[in-house]
Amino acid sequence: MSARIIDGVALAKAIREEVAAEAAKLAAKGMRPGLAVVLIGEDPASKAYVGSKEKACIEAGMHSVKIARPATASEAEVLEIVDQLNADRAVHGILVQLPLPKHINTEKVLNRVDPAKDVDGFHPQNVGKLVIGDPTALRPCTPYGVQQMLIRSGIETRGAHAVVVGRSTIVGKPMANLLIQTGPGGDATVTVCHSKTRDLPGVCRTADILIAAIGKAEFVTRDFVKPGAVIIDVGINRVDDASKPRGYRLTGDVAYAECAEIASAITPVPGGVGPMTIAMLMQNTLQAMRQAVR
Repeated sequence: MSARIIDGVALAKAIREEVAAEAAKLAAKGMRPGLAVVLIGEDPASKAYVGSKEKACIEAGMHSVKIARPATASEAEVLEIVDQLNADRAVHGILVQLPLPKHINTEKVLNRVDPAKDVDGFHPQNVGKLVIGDPTALRPCTPYGVQQMLIRSGIETRGAHAVVVGRSTIVGKPMANLLIQTGPGGDATVTVCHSKTRDLPGVCRTADILIAAIGKAEFVTRDFVKPGAVIIDVGINRVDDASKPRGYRLTGDVAYAECAEIASAITPVPGGVGPMTIAMLMQNTLQAMRQAVR
């Protein structure tokens, strides 16, 4: 068996085009979705990611705001920035790029964001809405993107056994909550695994849909995979590789080559879940604006 490759680049492109079309309709009525990104510090990966978000915003015809401060910025200064954006009617979505410098309380900053503008889906109000199935919840972008990948790739979740490897608040827990909701991309039976799970490979082998989000390079091998399972690889890790110009290669949490031999479908890294995260950020910003003007 050779797995079908789930192309996150193509799926993300389609979603971003849909968002751009909706944004154009709103613009014709004098309304423009706005996204603000707050970047504290000079972390290269964060700067690159923020740049990608800015580009996506512009391409979607959205109003884009970037507020950058040095790593020495105080917690009070960051909270003041968030307050100003909460009050800005031209901004419908606020994203605080993580990680923040160690002297800043991340939870305090994220909880300061107006839940109606929390396009990352991290505020406790949005977490609670997601758990109870409230459709106005702003859903965390990465698991929301995974759900859309499953839906748009024609992978049936209803009645399927989905195993999520990883219990983070950013991916694992919200992923499980999305999969158990009623409707498209839901109605699954979900098991969440983690570092204390007994016989982890054995539990994973029961999965019809295996979602790896554990943050360990190529941790999931073919011994974890039931023949014909669908594999979604959320991980992105740098692995030293002297043969590469940069001295490293990017890999997921799944040993791709060997698992692709027995899976029915699989996401690559890069080019899988990653592009979907930014696409869903655009979708969340559009949703936040729609809900704000009702």
